[in-house]
Amino acid sequence: MKGGKFMEFQEFLDSMEVKSVSIKEASQLMGKSEQFIRVGLRNKRLPFGVAVQLSTQWTYYISPKLFYEYIGYTPTQRPA
Repeated sequence: MKGGKFMEFQEFLDSMEVKSVSIKEASQLMGKSEQFIRVGLRNKRLPFGVAVQLSTQWTYYISPKLFYEYIGYTPTQRPA
């Protein structure tokens, strides 16, 4: 965004190399336990990701876009 204080959100996401947010990162950024994040995703209480049970193990995906929107994070453009 030319001359703007904030980057366009999609521009920020496109520049990210990370395709998902880890459970650990999400718990730290939210100030909640990792178990809180896991259970919230399993029970569809947290709208930024999914939990899928494969046999007896669970696997998780947290969308960076949905997660950062949920916690109210707006990336700022770094000075050139």
